[in-house]
Amino acid sequence: MKICIVGAGAIGGMLGVKLAVSGHEVTLILRGANLEAVKQNGLMLIEENGNELLAKPVKATSSIREAGPQDVVILGLKAHQVADVAADLPHLMHSTTRVVTMQNGIPWWYFYKLSGNYTAMPVRAVDPDGVIAKYIPIDSVIGSVVYPASEVIRPGVIKVIEGNRFTLGEIDGSDTPSIRAISDAFKGAGFKAPVSMDIRSEIWLKVWGNLSFNPISALAHATLEDICLYAPTRELAANMMTEAQAIGEKLGVQFKVSLEKRIAGAQAVGAHKTSMLQDVEQGRALELQALVAAVMELGQITQTPTPTIHAVYALASLLAKNLQQHKATLKISSI
Repeated sequence: MKICIVGAGAIGGMLGVKLAVSGHEVTLILRGANLEAVKQNGLMLIEENGNELLAKPVKATSSIREAGPQDVVILGLKAHQVADVAADLPHLMHSTTRVVTMQNGIPWWYFYKLSGNYTAMPVRAVDPDGVIAKYIPIDSVIGSVVYPASEVIRPGVIKVIEGNRFTLGEIDGSDTPSIRAISDAFKGAGFKAPVSMDIRSEIWLKVWGNLSFNPISALAHATLEDICLYAPTRELAANMMTEAQAIGEKLGVQFKVSLEKRIAGAQAVGAHKTSMLQDVEQGRALELQALVAAVMELGQITQTPTPTIHAVYALASLLAKNLQQHKATLKISSI
């Protein structure tokens, strides 16, 4: 299978290495020092048990147009980065190419192929100008939920922190030969890759925690354990999640675990810095639109009040604005 990973960073690169090693023809889209390292030395993955996998040789380029048509395109970019490459994505597609979206948060395609009052309504928080929807054929889209955590520890080297599950789902809830083939490819590479007939409920289960724990951690410079063990922030997260659950249920989402169990699951992860806190510390753009603003937008659409989510979003977006304006990072350090 010809597979292109657009955004071969921590998660995309993890997938790319294992898919390449298992025999697929993989092309990695990446840039900068990572690109140069991969061209020279291949892409290395250090698994949880310390085992090292090396994808070499592997095709790597910064140009999507150079990659050519693919059977599968995996979008490993963050949600706010997809629009910037959308116009080039058709160069990767033929008539049966499938595009696996791996962005955190509410996806741009959320209301497409969803029966009810909101069918095909755009989610402006993540696709404000409709650019993504314009260039990615909706019939090509496969939804997913990313559970692993990994990090790029140096150019060309990725270390797995935990997990190996990627849930996949057709956005109309169907079961198709193409999604089964992709699931089988993932499984053959050593991943868990269940196919869900209700991918939106799976997405909400992750969003439920991300929309609260990520901005709170960014504002408080706190780990998941910190947030959950400190009563005021635990209550704050629970209030945000309660507002979000009301929205999801109006949209037909099934929350398969209780709110308290979801918080307990986050606490069990321990002293882990969320991706948004890591972005604050490293001066990167924050994923506020997909993780928080999109939930607020769905609240407006369904006429569901979100006062707590709004308040936290206001603070986190001001933090993001100031960091970007001053090209700054922010990190707590010992005296």
